[in-house]
Amino acid sequence: MKAVETKSPPTVKTDLFGGHFRSFRKDATAFITKMSKLGDVSTFKLGNIPVFLINHPDLIRDLLITSHHKFVKGRALQQAKRLVGEGLLTSEKEFHLRQRRMIQPSFHRARIAEYGKTMIGFGEKMADEWCDGETIDIDKEMMRLTLWIVGKTLFGANVEDDANEVGQAMTTIISMFNFILLPYSEYLEKLPLPPVKKLKNARKTLDEVIYKIIETRRSSGEDNGDLLSMLLNAQDEETGGTMTDKQVRDECLTLFLAGHETTANAMAWTFYLLSQNTQAEAKFHAELDEILGENAVTPDVYGKLKYTEQVFAESMRLFPPAWTIGRLTTETHEFGGYEVPPKSLVLASQYVMHRDPRFWEQPDEFLPERWEKLSIKEAGNKFIYFPFSKGVRSCIGEGFAWMEGVLLLAVLGRKWKLKLAEKQKIALQAMVTLRPKHGIKMILEKR
Repeated sequence: MKAVETKSPPTVKTDLFGGHFRSFRKDATAFITKMSKLGDVSTFKLGNIPVFLINHPDLIRDLLITSHHKFVKGRALQQAKRLVGEGLLTSEKEFHLRQRRMIQPSFHRARIAEYGKTMIGFGEKMADEWCDGETIDIDKEMMRLTLWIVGKTLFGANVEDDANEVGQAMTTIISMFNFILLPYSEYLEKLPLPPVKKLKNARKTLDEVIYKIIETRRSSGEDNGDLLSMLLNAQDEETGGTMTDKQVRDECLTLFLAGHETTANAMAWTFYLLSQNTQAEAKFHAELDEILGENAVTPDVYGKLKYTEQVFAESMRLFPPAWTIGRLTTETHEFGGYEVPPKSLVLASQYVMHRDPRFWEQPDEFLPERWEKLSIKEAGNKFIYFPFSKGVRSCIGEGFAWMEGVLLLAVLGRKWKLKLAEKQKIALQAMVTLRPKHGIKMILEKR
């Protein structure tokens, strides 16, 4: 058995105050990439929290699969409980497994195919709204589009109207997510600050609206085919139990947030990358023309758009919406010969692993063709590609997200070509998700 090192993993010089918090906050992806160069295990401090970055597929497999029982969610998602309650994203252990068993049928392939019709419908609506020569912020447009889709598939609600209560409140909740991740935000939330008041009002509105919808659905007994109906009808296969209204509310908010923000980011980065790689863009449009012709986009073309799927996969390799995974140790564990004590934060970064030159040829290049040689499943099994995480806490909506991304690319890409606007500064904002810091302004060109 390999002896456990008593010394600490390699690190870099701390900031003047707060350990490495300032450097991490200033440019998280650059900082974590720098740390990854120190070896398979490195360490730094965020305030008084010891952090260990693991940077090898075998160690990541250990974290997410083999020894997952020794870890709980990191601080970011623990803090998120104040927004979304005890949903799949934030719950732990047996409660999480029970909720996942109950929700899983909602994401079976046949159900997702039905959601595909909604994805296409709203995609067509946006494609028809766009005007030739218009400059848009593709980040904001994709946020708007995925909000429509998740609102309809989850609640059966049309949230495209800016005056819609659900849409307004959800937009506020999303914008406040970064606020709750600030140090001592749990104490700031007790102060009469404008952001705090805005957050509380949004939560109150959402609770009123969602509980009213739940009550109406329960009274009617109707199954509208949306996720809310499935949550209300879900039963635990082992106990036969159903969800309380509070549990349904928490899962609704969790699915709304997770299904809205991440896909929007992935779509925005995909259009940006296509605009910067003309050969890939031409091949993408050629596939759409060949497969679709003059026919309307339908859910059944999803499996036929191979290159479009490769484009989406490659985009999420370079700019994974969930760019890092954090876990807190509940007991001492060993990674790569180093002892990690309890209450330490362990990070595994998709952003870093997806660009590691040990496992990827030309790792910083946008090359959708690489997925002709290496399947998405194979890369996932090797733990060098995990945009939706892996193991018992992998994203339950992964199939939904893949179909949504490919179908929306098809609907929008068959009608439009997007060109990056001049003087558009591209930078990363790595918070809960990997967002474009300054948006991405693009010029629409009719195809």
